[in-house]
Amino acid sequence: MKITEVKLGKIYVPLRVPFKTALRSVSSVEDIVVEVHTDTGAVGYGEAPPTGAITGDTTGAILGALQDHIIKTVVGREVDDFEELMLALNKCIVGNTSAKAAMDMALWDLYGQLYRIPVYKLLGGSRKEIITDITISVNDPDEMARDAMDAVRRGYDTLKIKVGAHPELDVARLTAVRQGIGSETRIRIDANQGWEPKQAVRLLNQMQEKGLDIEFVEQPVKAHDIDGLKYVTERSYVPVLADESVFSPEDAVHIMQTRAADLVNIKLMKCGGLYNALKIVSAAEVYGVECMIGCMLEAKISVNAAVELACAKKIITKVDLDGPVLCSEDHILGGAVFDEKNITVSDAPGMGIQGFVPGKVTYLDD
Repeated sequence: MKITEVKLGKIYVPLRVPFKTALRSVSSVEDIVVEVHTDTGAVGYGEAPPTGAITGDTTGAILGALQDHIIKTVVGREVDDFEELMLALNKCIVGNTSAKAAMDMALWDLYGQLYRIPVYKLLGGSRKEIITDITISVNDPDEMARDAMDAVRRGYDTLKIKVGAHPELDVARLTAVRQGIGSETRIRIDANQGWEPKQAVRLLNQMQEKGLDIEFVEQPVKAHDIDGLKYVTERSYVPVLADESVFSPEDAVHIMQTRAADLVNIKLMKCGGLYNALKIVSAAEVYGVECMIGCMLEAKISVNAAVELACAKKIITKVDLDGPVLCSEDHILGGAVFDEKNITVSDAPGMGIQGFVPGKVTYLDD
């Protein structure tokens, strides 16, 4: 199976409601999609969201990396020579993890198709179904409580509550949410780097004193502030999950070695795809650090790849793959089934993606 051509396109999907964090506000998914064609007729699919505020990868940067470096590296190569293909992909350009992730998942898709096996089974295949949380955007306390109660009515039993924008409101936000949904629903919070270390400890301890029962806090401090992250981890009763502080496998190992966080969040767009995500998983298994699998604001192709990993590795104990259910439409054919909190992986060879709803992709060479 030889790679003969790579096509690029764009998809646009409005969100059900605007997505607001301490870093940004977004009303739609506008992603780059990748189709990798082969001489057998098999096609592998990938996707990359421009998330400049987090990864630094804009639409132009993703397209430039793909067109100027990545596509030239993979065209003409055999999919069966997979290790060399992965090494070449990761060496062909520095950084640009979102573009690399898009190509990485398309190649894994083809590799599974070549051997007629689903990718999650290729990786270990421990389960077929997983349950995701759903994100509640940062707003005023009353609106967040209403959004949380609506999510519970839709069947969600774990909510990820965004905080960190105007931190003086965060305790009131969580109090309103907890009062609205009761004690049975799990709450995890994501500050998106919005707090200072001492402020984080104070706020988290206030939340615990109020009996808000926080499962964990995600990235309370700036991504580069590993000392600050460790400060919060050592002094807060609430477990700490590192997100933006962990891009590469090397970042993950450093966090684990120094015990700067209790948990690590794996996102394919940060680490560059499944190839590097598997290195983080292996490190987590060695250090005994549980992982969450997360996503950016993404449509189904890239989240589908994360589902394959989550279904394969038991060290991934927490799932935050709500991108497709935040979208108002699904333009992707095949792949995993997203039924609110319940996600069922596809048993089709590769990743099970069959293409796009007609007219929903704008190809760049059209």
